[in-house]
Amino acid sequence: MKRSLSIAVLVGGLVLAGCEGGYSVYATVPPPPGRYGVQGYAPGPGYMWTDGYYGYSGGRYVWNSGRWARPPRGRSHWEPGQWQQQGRGYRLRRGHWR
Repeated sequence: MKRSLSIAVLVGGLVLAGCEGGYSVYATVPPPPGRYGVQGYAPGPGYMWTDGYYGYSGGRYVWNSGRWARPPRGRSHWEPGQWQQQGRGYRLRRGHWR
């Protein structure tokens, strides 16, 4: 019983360690330049704008529009996603609340 519990904790830790960086998508061609547009007014108090970003699906870049969202915690702020060159390709670090 102790051994299986130890293995479960170890595997869970490895899975969480892999998720910690926030990297999720890998592409071999650089992303296009970001888009700019009008974000309008917040739908209510406490909302923050989360920027749009290019995702990568089916071998091509796809634009995901920004949106208004409420932070999960009181003093959270939005860290926008970004593509970073890694080796011969590009990896997306998704946006997240910090």
